[in-house]
Amino acid sequence: MIGLARMMPASARALSVVALLLGSLAIAPPARAAQDVVQFGNTIKVPKDASIHDAVCFFCSVEAEGAVNGDIVVFFGNVEIGTKASHDVVNFFGNVRAANETTIGGDLVSMFGHVELGENVSVGKDVVSMFGSYTSPDSVSIGGDRVIQPAWIFWVPLMLLVSGIWLLVHEVRVRRARRILRGY
Repeated sequence: MIGLARMMPASARALSVVALLLGSLAIAPPARAAQDVVQFGNTIKVPKDASIHDAVCFFCSVEAEGAVNGDIVVFFGNVEIGTKASHDVVNFFGNVRAANETTIGGDLVSMFGHVELGENVSVGKDVVSMFGSYTSPDSVSIGGDRVIQPAWIFWVPLMLLVSGIWLLVHEVRVRRARRILRGY
């Protein structure tokens, strides 16, 4: 193959590279950057009759009364869904609330936060709530698995570990103080 490329004249090689680039642009999916909303510290609000593609938020919240046609990802903030989120909803260190009759097309993942689902909420795939709390009525429809790990599974061992380290450091300091006082 390399020998064949060396036998081609330079103009033919350049033309084939341009053709490959144009071909890849023709089959590439269209970018949706104009419909994506990314915020740092400012709440993302989607009005009732509006829609966006993806919503990504750091240290802020997403309040979606309208449709979100992509993913919702929030770090250190809350998510409120009023009608529809077509793909995944992911939240770290915040709360997720879905109003009645809401549809989530993909997964719902919450780490270290509270998940509250209203009546007749539909989740297309899995619901994962790790180290937080989860409340939902019986009318909630989940297409995949429901994985709920309560907060105490994380916090109790962590507090025991921190208490053990504190006790160890305290005892070492007390023994050092006793040795110093014995010398006087």
